[in-house]
Amino acid sequence: MATQSINTTYNEEEFAGLRAVVTGGTKGIGLATVERLRAGGAKVLTSARNGEDSEDFVAADISTPEGAEQLAQEAQRRLGKIDILVHVAGGSSAPGGGFSVLDDGEWDRALGLNLLAAIRLDRALVPEMVKQGSGVVVHVTSIQNRLPLHESTLAYAAAKAGLSTYSKGLSNEVGPKGVRVVRISPGWVATENTKGFVERLATSSGSDYATAEQSLMDALGGIPMGRPARPEEVADLIAFVASPRAASITGTEYVIDGGTIPTV
Repeated sequence: MATQSINTTYNEEEFAGLRAVVTGGTKGIGLATVERLRAGGAKVLTSARNGEDSEDFVAADISTPEGAEQLAQEAQRRLGKIDILVHVAGGSSAPGGGFSVLDDGEWDRALGLNLLAAIRLDRALVPEMVKQGSGVVVHVTSIQNRLPLHESTLAYAAAKAGLSTYSKGLSNEVGPKGVRVVRISPGWVATENTKGFVERLATSSGSDYATAEQSLMDALGGIPMGRPARPEEVADLIAFVASPRAASITGTEYVIDGGTIPTV
């Protein structure tokens, strides 16, 4: 299927004067989101496990309490007022083989990265948004919160479902205080992590990459658009819900999956 090119001409003043924190911002959706917000004029601080600290980057493992606290402290020190908080960091490194091979370590890793990291950062940073009476929190979940795959990502799916429920509850609490909370739920996105996931499926099943990829496609029920989403497309959606154009949007979920979920 032919794909249209993405319009990369943005309003350079859209986020002028705003300060944002984006987790997982060195690759995939996170990197695309950092670049998109900066293209709109925002000052962005990001993080990842690996890298060297710089003016706009903090090396921290936010799946741990210590790493989340480190990022929160640096964000408050470097940015002061925080207007946008985007939780992108997530994923799964679990082996294939179904629920029985997911030991406590795999569950702890999935919950720490995909649920608790967001909870801890919100707990540290959202109270200041409430005090200032404004702010936007974007939780990047997954269509697996509604369409879980059992082969190797069941813990990931359960963590994302927990994040979705938590996000809705948070929006109910802080919405009346001027802080918006929105969920973005991607389907299959063409990233390095997705490629690694397919490679692990191929290894665990003793097949090749193409076979594993087709198996994953079949498990999802196919993608009616005929292709995965691109990170830049997800970043554009994140930028929209974080912008003043979405000032009346909170407590809801936006799915970007090429039509994968087959129900209303």
